[in-house]
Amino acid sequence: MRNVVIRFCGDSGDGMQLTGNLFSSLSAILGHEISTLPDFPAEIRAPQGTIGGVSGFQVQLGSGVYTPGDKADVIVAMNAAALKVSALNKHYHDHAIIIVDTDALTEKDLEKAQYKTDNPFTELGIPESVQIVPVALTTLTKEALKDSGLDNKAMLKSRNMFALGLVCWLFDEPMDEAIHLLEDKFKKKPALIAPNTKVMVDGYNYGQNLALSVNQIRLTSPTSPTKQSGRYTSIAGNKATAWGLIAAAEKAGKRLFLGSYPITPATDIMHELAGRKDVNVMVVQAEDEIAGVCTAIGAAFAGDLACTSTSGPGLSLKSEAIGLAVMAELPLVVIDVQRGGPSTGLPTKTEQTDLLQALYGRNGECPAVVIAASTSANCFDFAYEACRLALENMTPVILLTDTYLANGTALWRVPQLAELPAIHPQSVPQELKGQYNPALRDERGVRYWAFPGMEGFQHRNIGLERDAERGTISTNPANHEKMVLARKHKIEQIANQIPELKVVHAVDAAKSDTLLVGWGSTEGHLHAAADALHCDLAQFNYIHPLPKNTREVLSQYKRIVVCELNTGQFAAYLRAQIPSLPIEQYNEIQGQPFAVERIVNFVKSAER
Repeated sequence: MRNVVIRFCGDSGDGMQLTGNLFSSLSAILGHEISTLPDFPAEIRAPQGTIGGVSGFQVQLGSGVYTPGDKADVIVAMNAAALKVSALNKHYHDHAIIIVDTDALTEKDLEKAQYKTDNPFTELGIPESVQIVPVALTTLTKEALKDSGLDNKAMLKSRNMFALGLVCWLFDEPMDEAIHLLEDKFKKKPALIAPNTKVMVDGYNYGQNLALSVNQIRLTSPTSPTKQSGRYTSIAGNKATAWGLIAAAEKAGKRLFLGSYPITPATDIMHELAGRKDVNVMVVQAEDEIAGVCTAIGAAFAGDLACTSTSGPGLSLKSEAIGLAVMAELPLVVIDVQRGGPSTGLPTKTEQTDLLQALYGRNGECPAVVIAASTSANCFDFAYEACRLALENMTPVILLTDTYLANGTALWRVPQLAELPAIHPQSVPQELKGQYNPALRDERGVRYWAFPGMEGFQHRNIGLERDAERGTISTNPANHEKMVLARKHKIEQIANQIPELKVVHAVDAAKSDTLLVGWGSTEGHLHAAADALHCDLAQFNYIHPLPKNTREVLSQYKRIVVCELNTGQFAAYLRAQIPSLPIEQYNEIQGQPFAVERIVNFVKSAER
């Protein structure tokens, strides 16, 4: 097979995220492209064995991989509830393989998962074309660990490793690499290495010795994911974001400061940065979202590369302080890892519903730069880019990612620092020493940046409107309008610093009359849909300002279908910027990424 989709699913305590991550990392080591979708409930621990407690991890691996896949070729179901959720949500193809733990299909298990009969496969209507592979995972795991000295509870926690070994056999993955990954994962808990390794190897041997009456699945030889040679790794979006901030600080010659507050799904960024004192990163876990952004603004005033991370509810709380950074014209990077809302909403699910808040969610005329990452891997690039735009233009930059990107993983080429674009922080010319004030600007209209402690550059920065010439407080009406337009112009001129919009043509197809349009994390799904539809794709990473050729590009198409995980926020924004566009909308708000099949069906049905 060229590529394959596998979904691990079980109870929240069954280690499905760990199993999926290990298998994904192993696939990446072997040179396969990967795209993953961790899918878990918001509850810390839902009642064991219930439908509400099912945790899943889906990965597509192979070549030409854009998404985690619409439906799985292989399902590993650790209990009755996981089997039911997979069937009810149609997570698998009609010719899929389902490996199920028969020890977890007892009368009590079926009752917890709300089955009405004692035959789950018939009750769920699983097609005969689906191959059911029954495996007594619990019994086999206990047998493997009977001499380990572990108690029953500890042995049961290793069922996922037996399943992982079995899947490694199914895909003919080498055990030596898998063991190395396991050793690295448990290096801080060495007592767990030997028992988990044994269970995983026994799972592999179980498949090898009994052959399970199912054929192994072999992927075609991995193709290089890029023409560039180099060192590759599997990386999650939040980690990539954190590393992009670190790289930007190193390139700019600035100390990186993060003032933040824990919030799902952004907290991993803070965790990653908190462990990087070796590269002079300073992290303050503040008492709330407002304090977090305010500490970052203080760090920006002091001359640091200042960042704050959050999700939608936190962006709301930070809005007043972001307005202060706009008025004071200080560089600030705000990372919003979007989740289902409003309020607490769906804190572990994905949406693109913060766009209009990022664009307009502040009082007064308060322009800020808004950009969006589109893959887990390029969260690195756009975190880096957010820092560059903020430091060079003395403005807040809001970087939008989301839960899908943050928790998902992708194959990523580790760049060398020398390869990355230069960052030139805006600095005050020495000739202004002794006559500096915070209203002075360069030819682009960007305010100069002076820090406390710089002799001869003493100044006061304020949240009140300031005089356009002297930098002092001003309530003059004409001056206020002048300053509003100056701050607006400063953001608009950034269109000259960002790449022009590029259109991706479908594989083996000429230019189409139909254009799919998306922004942020929908790129992979829309790319796959465009290939299936033989139409073109324009994916936006730069949203405010838009690329300067946006009108020219979009005006060439008779039909524009804007696809978003919201009710049409980017479509509304485009209509406001370019009213003449023939825009149609395809929207989903289900807390899940798009299914490629549904996009294709919508476009085809609308054509009729």
